[in-house]
Amino acid sequence: MIEYLLLLVGFVILIKGAHYFIEGSSYLAKRIGVSPLIIGLTVVAFGTSLPEFIINIFSAINGSNDLALGNIIGSNISNTLLILGISSLYYPLLIKKSIVWREIPWALFASLLLLFLVNDSLFGYTSQISSIDGLILLGVFCYFLYSMYNSSKKDKKLNLEIRKHNDFVISLMILGGLVGLFFGGNLIVKTALEIAKTFGISEFLISSTVIALGSSLPELVVSLTAIFKKNIDLAVGNIIGSNIFNILYVLGATSLVKPIIFSSFINFDIIFLILITCLLFISMFNSEKHILERKEGLLFLVLYVIYLFIILLRG
Repeated sequence: MIEYLLLLVGFVILIKGAHYFIEGSSYLAKRIGVSPLIIGLTVVAFGTSLPEFIINIFSAINGSNDLALGNIIGSNISNTLLILGISSLYYPLLIKKSIVWREIPWALFASLLLLFLVNDSLFGYTSQISSIDGLILLGVFCYFLYSMYNSSKKDKKLNLEIRKHNDFVISLMILGGLVGLFFGGNLIVKTALEIAKTFGISEFLISSTVIALGSSLPELVVSLTAIFKKNIDLAVGNIIGSNIFNILYVLGATSLVKPIIFSSFINFDIIFLILITCLLFISMFNSEKHILERKEGLLFLVLYVIYLFIILLRG
């Protein structure tokens, strides 16, 4: 019971740390003259992936490879099936053409690239995400940011609501956010490993379920808040963008800290992620407009329950 309470405390500290770091960094960037477009593409976008990033860095340091992979793959699956499913049940999502033809294909490509890199043992290499693989992922990520920047300049001007703070408060928010991220992430990884040992379950199982759901809370909050405000583009773009960031940036950066050894059974989860991303893309053409209807949202939630059932049986 103590481990579960510590895990909960870890998530609270981590998410609050991410919140303060994003807000402080966003205002600092605005103060020094950075455009809202660049802030949106960097600080805010990176910010929602900070929990996954911090958890993965500590997982790499501890040598917990399955924990690092489970966190990312599980988070992307919960983003797609759970968060989009819940969001579309509340309000059918009219998705912008650029997201359908730009961001979703990028998310699919990132998943396919991951599948290829972790299975390069077929070509005589060790099954892992090596530092070279990490550089490939980060290189593709840089190109993704460049292409998003060029495309976004043609889109409607981005308006971000950034509250004003004085320099002392900004410094406290950034420093406090970093401290919260450090201690929260470290507490989550250590507690999750203890729970896995206590109950004899795999690191991948606990990371792809409990930790993945917890680290996806920022995306859930941002998306549901955007849905309530009828800002569909922000809600869906946040989810798809997070999936791309998680694979290309978080796994790429993690592998530079320490190579991530790959367990072959995780191929099922990556292939499942690829299939549901394809399903999301196909769902965009069920009507004349690109709308994720309530029936698709219900299907996504059913698929998520089925996925949880399968990995629970697997252990």
